[in-house]
Amino acid sequence: MQSANMLLRKTVRSSVLPFAAQHRMQKDLFPLSRALSLSLCLKQDKSCEPSEKLDLDEWKKVMKSGLQEEASETVSEPKELSSLAAARETLEMWRLAGRAVPENICEEELKTFMECPSKSAKKKYLKYLHLKELQKKNDKRKMDEKRERRLEAQNQASKTDETKKSSFVCVWSSTMDKAYNWRAAQSMIFGQPLVFDMSYEKEMSVREVTNTVRQIVLSESCNRRSVDPFHIHFCNFKDDSLYHREFIKQYREAWGKLLITVTDQCYTEIFPKDKLIYLTADSPKVMKTFDHDKIYIVGSMVDRSIKTGVSLARAKRLGLETAALPLDEYLLWSTGAKNLTLDQMMHILLTLKDTADWKKALEFVPKRKYCGFVSKPVKELKKTLDLINILKHGKGREEVQKQFAKSYPKKYKLKQK
Repeated sequence: MQSANMLLRKTVRSSVLPFAAQHRMQKDLFPLSRALSLSLCLKQDKSCEPSEKLDLDEWKKVMKSGLQEEASETVSEPKELSSLAAARETLEMWRLAGRAVPENICEEELKTFMECPSKSAKKKYLKYLHLKELQKKNDKRKMDEKRERRLEAQNQASKTDETKKSSFVCVWSSTMDKAYNWRAAQSMIFGQPLVFDMSYEKEMSVREVTNTVRQIVLSESCNRRSVDPFHIHFCNFKDDSLYHREFIKQYREAWGKLLITVTDQCYTEIFPKDKLIYLTADSPKVMKTFDHDKIYIVGSMVDRSIKTGVSLARAKRLGLETAALPLDEYLLWSTGAKNLTLDQMMHILLTLKDTADWKKALEFVPKRKYCGFVSKPVKELKKTLDLINILKHGKGREEVQKQFAKSYPKKYKLKQK
């Protein structure tokens, strides 16, 4: 009997178990082999000692433990599937359903997609990535077409004397870049500081942060090409933040070579508070002239939902002076919000710094937002409108003359003469 048991065990170990391992059937044969070995052992014990009784409870416990191990192994398999793979499967299902889903998505974007609070937010984020991907493809196609046209132009220029002109243009552009960099380097020592407050990351979405960084890149290039550039400071800037990652995507290798000051300190720790002025559209105080001795702060925020009072509250908490651009005094505002982009603010501040002319500076405001420039001050226009309304309502002539005398004393005296 013992020799038969040994022969059965050898057969299971030598032939059945390697076959199961080759075909990935260990999980199915494990409880079977255990049951066979146990049954043989029990039979052997029973044949050798007929007086002893078979312990069925222990045998049931052993069998149940084997089944539980098998069930736990089968249940652990779907848990091992990563959440990223599950998210990719949902994206593939949505793509097959005809929804706007990007073709290629990185791990960071996939994690952001998983962190979206609702299904509608996930759809909007995927639509944003899809449109961004289409825009990249369109830009790449345009760049390829532009490259082909440039190559054709170069081939034609090689046959003529235009090669000399192209070489002159290349030398001119390189020398101008050196001149711009030299001005920016001088501004870091002698230039007037201009602060970008980089502490608004929590108040914005990923898309708004991307737009903010693009506008700051345009502002930096505009400042670098100006006659008298600012010394740009990025304050409250944290490493490995969303701002930082977007700047690296935009500048790539040139990020470490920018002639600007980047610090994680607050501007109140670097500059004296009495010289700081926070520019915000919510400020009750209107900026009348550009002060070359002051340090202006611009909030690095793009808010599509127009969150009013965020920058003003931050300036009040820090005890700083605030100011708003005099848009109502110089422009007949028609539609749209009075919030300007960061590159438009940079153009306006540079023009004010060079010319001190508000009309030239406010030409950078989009013309779709206003009807034209005000020929007279807005206060005088309001007073004349009030007088017209009084006449319409039929009030007495004496009251109108009194108000006219208060509003326009010089004109009233000339009429009396």
